[in-house]
Amino acid sequence: MSATSPNLTNERERSDLIRGLGLWSATAMVIGDTIGTGIFLVTSDMARAVGTATLVFAAWIFGGLIVLCGAFCYAELGAAFPQAGGPYVYLTRGLGPLWGFLFGWMTSFLERPVGMATLAAGFLRFLGFLFPVVATPLFTYHIGQFDFTFTAAQPLATLVVVAVTAINYLSVRMGGVIQIVLTSLKIGAIALIVIAGVLFGKQHGLEAAPQVTHLGLSTISGFLTALVPAMWAYNGFNDLGGVGEEIMHPQKNIPRAILLGLLTVGGLYLLANVVYLRTLPFTTLMQSQHVASDVVQSFAGSRGATWLTVAMAISALGALHVVVLTGARIPTPWLAMACSSDSPRASILLFTRPAAR
Repeated sequence: MSATSPNLTNERERSDLIRGLGLWSATAMVIGDTIGTGIFLVTSDMARAVGTATLVFAAWIFGGLIVLCGAFCYAELGAAFPQAGGPYVYLTRGLGPLWGFLFGWMTSFLERPVGMATLAAGFLRFLGFLFPVVATPLFTYHIGQFDFTFTAAQPLATLVVVAVTAINYLSVRMGGVIQIVLTSLKIGAIALIVIAGVLFGKQHGLEAAPQVTHLGLSTISGFLTALVPAMWAYNGFNDLGGVGEEIMHPQKNIPRAILLGLLTVGGLYLLANVVYLRTLPFTTLMQSQHVASDVVQSFAGSRGATWLTVAMAISALGALHVVVLTGARIPTPWLAMACSSDSPRASILLFTRPAAR
């Protein structure tokens, strides 16, 4: 479609929602949604997969380049169709209403509820490290051979989701400001790990790490395996399109926010991994289950590990905030399409021929 098309121009300019998110709010959403817990954990998984520091860095860089290609696509689509719903709109326009409906159904009933529950549970898990009373068992339920223990964390996680949803309901501008604050804390935490690691870390791991000796099938297989957690850690930038109708000057700010956010995330990830690999011996890093915690504890003791837990809790809370903020925009156009007399409701649900209009 031509960029000068009257329909597309009107679509870009018209908005039924308040455009209350500027460039910095949008960029904070990209960074806040992308940086969750992956950067604090997955380097050890990647090290075990590839066995060398060089390939760990290569996996982070190559994964970032792959994600960047996807980011260009989402930036173009977000600028062309700055509407609530993001990927729902792209699929509906590009492939047809059926695919948009299926995406909306999956997102509204599966992906977003599961994502919110997982992030809230992670937040409470970190909180339980600081306040053990959170993990106090309330009762145990038996189903066959399985025992399900309910603790205070489950209802508290529900309250966290409700609270974040209520905050987002008040004002999109307030949501943008909150995300800037939470994302700034995330960036500050990773920057602090990098600076403290350079100044106070033992700095012996990187030189002693094994290097690539030959390129065989096992090396390629290990590299592809290491790409999986790296790609997971980069995930999240694609949610910005969901609030496209609320971003100021979306044709400029959506591409800028996605690219600026991903470049910032990529830089932070590489710097953090330099510190991880310089501070811990490679064999120790491979065996670590909590890489960032072990690195911080090596030069800051248990108190440093406690503060890192606070940072990870903030990181999970910030990601939850973005998931709720962007996810709430998908059901509206999806339900409007599903309930419209101009859409084939029965065919979408049952894959039969369209109902009478």
